[in-house]
Amino acid sequence: MIDRPHILWIDEPSAVGSPLLGGKFSSLAQSVAAGLPVPMGFGITTHAYRDFIAAAGLADEVRRVRAAALTLRPEAIAAETRGLIEAIHTAPLPPALEQAVRGAYADLNRRTGETATAVAVRSSGESEDLAGASFAGQYETYLWISGADAVIAHMRRCWAGMFGDAVLSYRHEGRVIAAEGDFGICVGVQRMVQARAAGVMFTLDPLTGDRSKIQIETCWGLGEGVVKGDVTPSQFLCDKVRLSVLKRTIAAQPEEYRFDADAGGVGLYPIEEDRREQACVSEEEVIELATLAKTIEKQRGAPQDIEWAIAQDGAIAVLQVRPETVWSNRPARPAARIASPIDHVLARMSGKAVATAGKAGQ
Repeated sequence: MIDRPHILWIDEPSAVGSPLLGGKFSSLAQSVAAGLPVPMGFGITTHAYRDFIAAAGLADEVRRVRAAALTLRPEAIAAETRGLIEAIHTAPLPPALEQAVRGAYADLNRRTGETATAVAVRSSGESEDLAGASFAGQYETYLWISGADAVIAHMRRCWAGMFGDAVLSYRHEGRVIAAEGDFGICVGVQRMVQARAAGVMFTLDPLTGDRSKIQIETCWGLGEGVVKGDVTPSQFLCDKVRLSVLKRTIAAQPEEYRFDADAGGVGLYPIEEDRREQACVSEEEVIELATLAKTIEKQRGAPQDIEWAIAQDGAIAVLQVRPETVWSNRPARPAARIASPIDHVLARMSGKAVATAGKAGQ
């Protein structure tokens, strides 16, 4: 257990940059170390996943399935992986691994002061953001999970998600990324934020790539509505230098994702009439979010794609930080050059016209 830890808390110094936490949770550990407001949590490490696969005798089947996925059509992958997925859900856990997970969840309860802390259980794969690829939307996240038994069941669901057809057929620059290597997965367990509003923000304009802007997209309730595309978000375009709102588009929102105690889970439910036409964040909160986004980009040194939530008490939480992969992977264009007065004088002397790019971007 000392050599192969099954649990790693994201506020431990050794968590920063640790490959044991996969892409998503390793990034969150970096955010915690940088002082960002990240909900507390722990990772069930890639060692835990690999020790389970070995103990269950599934290593050869994992290799076979990944090799098959390199040549199969996406619609044929599900049939190939059905047996492996069933085994991941049902094979006994190594006793030390199960004890470690139950102990970590009990520690989380002690830290929150609750008896059954509601958590998000998030997949955090080693292949995430590999070579500029973005696996956003491919791996699974389960919200508002309570109790050690439920955490373990959803841990297995995250492990099994490694072999879903969406993951094994995901291509980046022609490569089937997840099927090409012996990738493991961490399962992140993180305290839920009871979100009044949530969303995403990009430290550039996602339509134009303009890095002097910050785009914030937000909705009532949990951010699943924005991430899944089920809810039309309100949008705020901010000036990154002046930290001011340049443009706002408030979208009517008839429904929100929220936890329903009677249903025992998260769903899309109607919003009261008086909230449907209102902005779910104030102008002050937009500026606070933009300031946070600017800070994160400065820390990371490149444009970022950030998931966030605002709790019922107004506290902002950072839920995920990953590199922006659309505009950041495009080759930079030479900066436009503005012709100076001396250029025009020299041009008249030579009889040539001056090529002027204009004041684009100013």
